Amino acid sequence: MRLEVSQAFSRGTKYFLVFYTIISLILTARHFYSYHASEGTDDDAAIFPRADENKAEIPLLNSSSSSSLSHSKNSSSQLQVDHQALAQSSDSSSHPDVAWPLDNGYSQRMDEDYVLSKIFSEAMGPSNLTPYYRRASALVEKNDITMATLVTRNRFKVLSRLATHYKGPISAAIHVNDDDSKQEVLDELHAVYQSNPDMQSYVDIHLMLDNFDRQFNLWRNVAKFFARTDYIMMLDVDFHLCTNFRQRIRNDPKIMALLDSGSAALVVPAFEYVAGEDGLDWRTFPTSKSNLLEEVESGKLDMFHKSWLRGHGSTNYTKWYASDDLYKVVDYNFSYEPYIIYKKEGSPWCSERFIGYGANKAACLYEIYISGIDYWVLPDDFLIHQTHEYPEATRRKERQYNRKLYSNFREELCLRYARLFVSTGDWDSSKADNLRDQCHRIRGFRSAMNLA
Repeated sequence: MRLEVSQAFSRGTKYFLVFYTIISLILTARHFYSYHASEGTDDDAAIFPRADENKAEIPLLNSSSSSSLSHSKNSSSQLQVDHQALAQSSDSSSHPDVAWPLDNGYSQRMDEDYVLSKIFSEAMGPSNLTPYYRRASALVEKNDITMATLVTRNRFKVLSRLATHYKGPISAAIHVNDDDSKQEVLDELHAVYQSNPDMQSYVDIHLMLDNFDRQFNLWRNVAKFFARTDYIMMLDVDFHLCTNFRQRIRNDPKIMALLDSGSAALVVPAFEYVAGEDGLDWRTFPTSKSNLLEEVESGKLDMFHKSWLRGHGSTNYTKWYASDDLYKVVDYNFSYEPYIIYKKEGSPWCSERFIGYGANKAACLYEIYISGIDYWVLPDDFLIHQTHEYPEATRRKERQYNRKLYSNFREELCLRYARLFVSTGDWDSSKADNLRDQCHRIRGFRSAMNLA
């Protein structure tokens, strides 16, 4: 009898151990899967590690996002973005969390909107930003040059032409007012995107929904921040790329080494037609320096905004006309607004305190310059402005405000970067040359720095 009881107990113990082992394996596998599924480590994951991918987001404008798009009942050919999905996207709680991995295997979670609000903390807000609202399908090489640009409703078709012409990576910050026109504007964006395969292949769209117009430097920062290459060009979408500087730069080891050093930015000279109507059709623009010089000599073309010489005069167009070699900008002034190609990593961001027209781009380029980045002019490449109208009344008013702001901003930058260079031991190095040249003109700078 005792033997039978002992055998029964032994069998029961074995069954219990087997059952316990199976349950333990199941629970371990479930924990492992749920932890790593939230990591989001592949290339198509969000730029931040997200804690919960099941939360609602603004729908992507692509064919796979069938839930975010619906056919209009009034028109069989017109696609519309779902109102309900957009309403959900305006609620900050619909955005996923950002998960910061910790050493103990857990993660610290923060709302993604909260993280982005710090990244772009100088801007007016709140702004509903959706990075990669549409992600380009073409493969991206890290050493390529991304066109980082900002786009509003009246430039959707110009962006489409740029995609077809450039056939390379484009990071476009697109602003849409969060009002009754939102649905109509997004429908227009979708129509343009769907009609051009090059848009789908090359353009990353980062969508901003808010009611703050002309936050140009915020939009520039968004386009730069989410660009996927090592180098970017700060480009206004209205400019036509007349020459293939992308190929020329990437095939020149000397220029690529200069870019990669992070201490140089390449200037592509900008032109415009004297008679505005001549600048309406990009297909008539010259595509070589020799052809451009013919139109300059005939009086049809001239430097961009010649009436405001300080804006582009530091490029030294007279020297460019005769030059065959890369040359350094030496006569810099604080109103200089060239179109530059530069290294994304390590370069300053555009100050988002500038709202509206006037000084916004100059302030951005000024900080880049005094941070120790020199400007070098490409000798054979150029851009031409595609004619469009400007809201002159609005521009005049906003320029008055930004002129005062820019004066104070330059003083602040000089003191901040001077202190930085002293702290890092760069004050007596060539890195501080641009700062010393520009900032000695700021009233009180020399005494503040105890300079003789």
